[in-house]
Amino acid sequence: MAHGILPSRGDRFRLHPVAPRLAPMFCFMLLTASCALASFAFACATPFAAFAVVAAAMLPQRPALLVVTGAWLVNQTIGFGVLHYPVDSSTIAWGFVIGAAALLSTAAASTVLGLLPQGRTPLMLAIALVAAFAVYELALLAATPFLGSEGAFTAAIVTRIALTCAVWLAGLVAVCEIVRLVGPAGRKGAMSA
Repeated sequence: MAHGILPSRGDRFRLHPVAPRLAPMFCFMLLTASCALASFAFACATPFAAFAVVAAAMLPQRPALLVVTGAWLVNQTIGFGVLHYPVDSSTIAWGFVIGAAALLSTAAASTVLGLLPQGRTPLMLAIALVAAFAVYELALLAATPFLGSEGAFTAAIVTRIALTCAVWLAGLVAVCEIVRLVGPAGRKGAMSA
């Protein structure tokens, strides 16, 4: 039986690019590679809300949280090890706040996807992205009284990051669909159709 991007069974997960037993490893590899690319391209604007939605759409909540933690660790390793973020208490604290915000946005995406009806996957993923992005940004904003950087929350910056997350989500979903179509399950489904 082919595992399509839109599952025929009544589970809440919307993305099925690989067999379910391979999904945690595939999601981990996809998001850590994407995070590495995004970390070099955007440094402090890594699209964690998009990563949260993909993880939540592919995995149950606990593995999704673990995968997003792995992506966050990649981001921090690149930031401090390669991009030479300053090693001071403020930067380290912001790193942990970003990690916590990424996990909260993953939990939000997982919850929203669990509450939404089946079908119309792009719409459901978009709704989950709005929720994940709002939770992510609110978690970061909540830290500004203690850590500063209120200037990073202008409408222009938040809008740019939101658009970046939307583009990354579309790209990651496209990668999942391509993998599904060219993978063994996709080829079997195409041959039997």
